[in-house]
Amino acid sequence: MSPAALPALDPSFFEPAQSARAWPFEEARKIVKRLEKSGKGEALFETGYGPSGLPHIGTFGEVARTTMVRTAFRLLTRDQIPTRLVCFSDDLDGMRKIPDTVPSKEAMEPHLQKPLTSVPDPWTNEYGSFGEHNNAMLRRFLDTFGFDYEFASATDYYKSGKFDAVLLRAAERYQDIMDVMLPTLGAERQATYSPFLPISPISGRVLYVPMKEVNAKDGTITFTDEDGNDTTVPVTGGHVKMQWKPDFGMRWAALGVDFEMFGKDHQTNQHIYDKICTILGGTPPEHYVYELFLDAEGQKISKSKGNGLTIDEWLTYAPTESLGLYMFQKPRVAKRLHFDVIPRAVDEYVAHVAAYEKQDAAARIENPAFHVHYGNVPKIDMPVTFALLLNLATASNPETPEVMWGYISAYAPGVSAKTHPHLDALVGYAMRYFRDFVKKTYRAPDEVERTALEALSEAFAALPADAGNETIQNAALDVARNIERYQDHTKKGPTGGPGVSGDFFQMLYQVLIGQERGPRFGSFVALYGIENTRRLIADALAGKMLG
Repeated sequence: MSPAALPALDPSFFEPAQSARAWPFEEARKIVKRLEKSGKGEALFETGYGPSGLPHIGTFGEVARTTMVRTAFRLLTRDQIPTRLVCFSDDLDGMRKIPDTVPSKEAMEPHLQKPLTSVPDPWTNEYGSFGEHNNAMLRRFLDTFGFDYEFASATDYYKSGKFDAVLLRAAERYQDIMDVMLPTLGAERQATYSPFLPISPISGRVLYVPMKEVNAKDGTITFTDEDGNDTTVPVTGGHVKMQWKPDFGMRWAALGVDFEMFGKDHQTNQHIYDKICTILGGTPPEHYVYELFLDAEGQKISKSKGNGLTIDEWLTYAPTESLGLYMFQKPRVAKRLHFDVIPRAVDEYVAHVAAYEKQDAAARIENPAFHVHYGNVPKIDMPVTFALLLNLATASNPETPEVMWGYISAYAPGVSAKTHPHLDALVGYAMRYFRDFVKKTYRAPDEVERTALEALSEAFAALPADAGNETIQNAALDVARNIERYQDHTKKGPTGGPGVSGDFFQMLYQVLIGQERGPRFGSFVALYGIENTRRLIADALAGKMLG
């Protein structure tokens, strides 16, 4: 991924970037036009974070995708316009419920509804508050992936006065904001709603109470506090915060945000955010709405349900770059985020990196690897695919990586864990994935299949020990062409006869490895070894696979 500092860009990409069609460039062009119209001298990108919980896979996706757009913008402007990425933490929000992850829920109960930065850190005394603890986790999380960003705390921005000018404007234009919000609320909520949430001087809690008075001249609000008495506080200096929908628009106006993306669940509120931003004197930023991830059953992923992958789970079984690719691909299409998507994402990433080496500048900036690495794609030599490594693990049941490397080194002489560290990492990922997820379901061959397997073993016996992928694949195809069941008359073989049905190779994987499918069979045999494969065939014919 990107280094900790904003990476330099190769000037050879400046010209082809002007006509690039990848989605980050399409979004970046909107920002270019926006700045041309406004005359603003920098582009401000923002992502938001609710620190009531720990960073998650969606946090990574939002910052990674925003960084992709930022990189495209830098290329379109030939890196002549400064850019900033602000990661904003809404840590002045009240703690509405106690997270399940804390050591003692009882100790947290007295602090319900207090700002997250006023709630004691439930784990250690290292941080001044629960919010500060989670903010530190966010920064550590972002730093791990090398993102270039500026961290911003709502508590700091409200209390230091950075929002004061816009908050005073919100007091002046209070009724305009109410006119936007009230039609979106039910009758009961309309009666008590206020865009200002005072922080009680008595209890320190964030209060959801109606306003008795909003004094635009003095910049104050009056409300009934928890003791039943009317209290007047300034809207500035951190004495109030704004409701979350008005807060979006207020923040955009105060900071001058040029681009912010958010999930589809925010889309219905986008016009509200935009209207309030405009009321407060700002210009709404360019938006990009992405689809939400789905679980294995196609249901929307929910943090409370825990029905999706966590980022730690993904990174247990695959490198970060594969997750970056998954985030890049079709952000506006709902995609399943489950363990079974990982192997394909890994191999697709490796394939894109391999293709990148052979492409010119115009093709490179359309390559997903370019966006995954924010314009700085490394050279990676990967002689074995992740899918092959998984099938190798399935066939060999390795106890240690050395077992896997024994096969790999025989397949690719001179390749070792030391010479190919990226491949060594994939070996570890493949072994963990195999142990945790690969379920073997062998079946016995029928009579036609037994004949095919016996013929295949004989054909392999006639091959040299060092036969390559193509030679092995062709030997298997020759066997299948002579068996009527596997003849595909919609295809032509090399001599004009029928081609081979995919059912043949599916049978091989089902009977020999206990899987429904696999990578190219010739590649698997070349990696696993001809004699080892013949032993698999013998064991299958003897019924040993069935336990």
